[in-house]
Amino acid sequence: MSILNILSRTKLYWGLIAIFLIGVLGSPISSKGNNIFLSYGNLLDVLRQVSTTGLIATGMTAVIITGGIDLSVGSLMAICTVVCAMLLTVPGVTPAVVLGVPTVAVVALCLGILVTRFIFLNIEKSRAGPQATHAIRLDSVRGLVTPGIVGVILCSLVLWFLLPQVGSKFGVLGVLLVAPCVGLLFGALNGFIIVAGRLQPFIVTLAMMVTALGIARLTAGQNNAVLPVYTGSNATADFEVLRSLVFGVIPMPGLFFLAAILIYGAVLRFTPFGRYVYAIGGNEEAARLSGIAAGRVKIATYAVSGLLAGVAAVLYVAQYRQGKPDAGAGLELDAIAAVVIGGTSLMGGRGSLIGTFCGVLIFGLLSNILQLHNINSNLQLVLKGMIIIGTVLVQERNAGDLLYYLRLPFGKTAHKETTAAKRPSKETRSLNLGGNKK
Repeated sequence: MSILNILSRTKLYWGLIAIFLIGVLGSPISSKGNNIFLSYGNLLDVLRQVSTTGLIATGMTAVIITGGIDLSVGSLMAICTVVCAMLLTVPGVTPAVVLGVPTVAVVALCLGILVTRFIFLNIEKSRAGPQATHAIRLDSVRGLVTPGIVGVILCSLVLWFLLPQVGSKFGVLGVLLVAPCVGLLFGALNGFIIVAGRLQPFIVTLAMMVTALGIARLTAGQNNAVLPVYTGSNATADFEVLRSLVFGVIPMPGLFFLAAILIYGAVLRFTPFGRYVYAIGGNEEAARLSGIAAGRVKIATYAVSGLLAGVAAVLYVAQYRQGKPDAGAGLELDAIAAVVIGGTSLMGGRGSLIGTFCGVLIFGLLSNILQLHNINSNLQLVLKGMIIIGTVLVQERNAGDLLYYLRLPFGKTAHKETTAAKRPSKETRSLNLGGNKK
């Protein structure tokens, strides 16, 4: 294995280490002689600032692995910030209540039905054993009646918890329930239109981005460009917990981000759902022919993406003390950039949440370094764009081609290795020849 191959396999971690060392060595020094970049407060600020983008990038990772894209997450977050802020500060029946409470009821009903059917199906599969040659079917009691009853009960419990809060103002648990459910519903709608209409994810999510922005503005009202949230004044003082330090060590938004990375990462790594996500991204048609319900899996990934955008919205309101219709403007691009920097291929089928975590940190540390040196904000955008382009060239193994065409050192060697990696194997060529003969 050549040095270039070794560097290629570990390039993500070397990139993170390099950015960190640049920050340490080039950091300004405080009046007391301390390294500002390495200060505990600065590193906590980095984690706090990247948490919102990180939550959205976590959901985006699975979407991109399936070969899709979600341009609507920024606008979905904006809707959820408006809903969250209005529920916290305005009592009575408001547009946020009209949008949010029925949404939670629908999500609870569907969740009860789907989870119950999933449990019964897995029980039947375990009874049938691996030798079963027929599709598992549930009778009407376990396939329809019991799931329906469970869904209605769950829906009733949720309404019992939320409806008393309508007359006054919602609490922390209330907004943590409503806002993510709003995001989940819109995300699931994205996935449903993509699957049922057989449309390109780019077009569907672009249309949803514009639609969601309009809904956010209608929900906020014509005269409410910003909905201020002051804990202990016009909102419950308990909401302050979402911007506090847990045990005085880690900011609450960072804890949400780390939990999302660990949980969703475990799902993608160790469950059949995760294997289906990678299979669909690698070859969707082959995944369908092997019996994978590709449509359901894709809808689920978009639903989770919307759900995490809703969670990010609540943390945004807690951190910036406001909700506004344009809160997530451009955030989808930052999330996509972090995912790509983390090694997830835009072609689908390859990527990991560990890589996304590193990509989010690289993006956050880079922004922090530029801000510490008071770099012009417009120049920051230029530098970030150049870094994204360079990273994609490396991740997609096209950097060798670029060096070769520019006649730069190591270009010929890197070009040969890239070409060899892209060349089909003997087995693949023989299969293709066999298919052509048929």
